[in-house]
Amino acid sequence: MSPAKIIGVTGSDGKTTTTSLIYAILKEAGYNVYLGGNIGNPLFTKLSEMQPDDIIVLELSSFQLMGMEVSPDIAVITNITPNHLNIHKDYEEYIDAKKNIFRYQDENGITILNYDNEITRNCAKEVKGKVVFFSSKEKLENGYIVDENVVKKCEDKVRIHILDTKDVILRGKHNYQNIATALAVTEELVDTDIAVKAIKKFKPVEHRIEFVREIDNVKWYNDSASSSPTRTLSGLDSFDENIILIAGGYDKNLDYTPLAKPIVEKVKSLILLGQTSGKIFDVVKAELEKQQKNLDIHMCEDLEKAVKVAKKSATPGDVVLFSPASASFDMFKDFADRGNKFKDLVNNI
Repeated sequence: MSPAKIIGVTGSDGKTTTTSLIYAILKEAGYNVYLGGNIGNPLFTKLSEMQPDDIIVLELSSFQLMGMEVSPDIAVITNITPNHLNIHKDYEEYIDAKKNIFRYQDENGITILNYDNEITRNCAKEVKGKVVFFSSKEKLENGYIVDENVVKKCEDKVRIHILDTKDVILRGKHNYQNIATALAVTEELVDTDIAVKAIKKFKPVEHRIEFVREIDNVKWYNDSASSSPTRTLSGLDSFDENIILIAGGYDKNLDYTPLAKPIVEKVKSLILLGQTSGKIFDVVKAELEKQQKNLDIHMCEDLEKAVKVAKKSATPGDVVLFSPASASFDMFKDFADRGNKFKDLVNNI
């Protein structure tokens, strides 16, 4: 067992960005920090050099958590929505695995939970130690909130302005939630002004609403890590511009109905590919009929064709967003391979 303090981050969405933000804040404060789990390097070889004042930050998936019988000192669940249902026995098994991140804490443990997500909010009843909530929908009495594009700390109904979101590089309400989460995690470890300094410098993690380039006044974004509908919803919510959306990929047995209304309301052209293209098309078509609207929809056999169609469909001021809402394994090794292929295609236009 490591002598260092351990921070563990899990959730259906936002794990990597939140973990990376926490790491950046702790590094800015001068801590010796080890990054591991789904990202960073294997830490087993580093155990002998770890000191009690060091900190380990782990991104943990449901698969890693399933067999765990020890919980980190500080646990984070960003949210829980249906995911990986092609691998887990059912949704309950997936939720139960996530709960292992706090299940084995004692009363000295700290757990950071999303108040806006019903499942994570209810997890608070099972936590033995301290619970800190974050929210972008409710004005909490205690915790961290995103209120009118300002991240605030709430203490006994007093709201302390910490950071204006216009001062950060990250885009989208989901990323402002990730910032609030990272602040909650590090509040007892780092002075707020140091944390804010690190957040303002923080750039989007690769493949997560990553700006690729601007061509003829059209901005192209790579959001290949969005492998579920909820992640793509966050991507769509990050832009006010007209969106050309490229979506579709490997089928994880997820429901695409929640995507239909936002696509009809926010997307100018929809370009579909992969195994889930038919599923996405069907729910969008049903919503279009319901609203008696039309939408420019294209079905493509591969990503190269999809990029060509997007280039043709976009006009100055538009955004092209590659946010598949599906896994990558029907055509690519993983989401990084898929994102790199997209970036190569865009950079070669």
